[in-house]
Amino acid sequence: MDEDKAGAPPKTSDQAFDLWLKRGLHQLFDDVANEPIPEELLKLIEEDRRDEA
Repeated sequence: MDEDKAGAPPKTSDQAFDLWLKRGLHQLFDDVANEPIPEELLKLIEEDRRDEA
């Protein structure tokens, strides 16, 4: 049976790629993810929640 399928940790190259990807995504999107949610969007979400209840 293959080690990866047996629950072994990913290979070092896979770990390096995962780390590179994670850092890159954080660098690109952290500023956007940390922006406050606009009030209009929050109101729409609340209205939709009320309509589903």
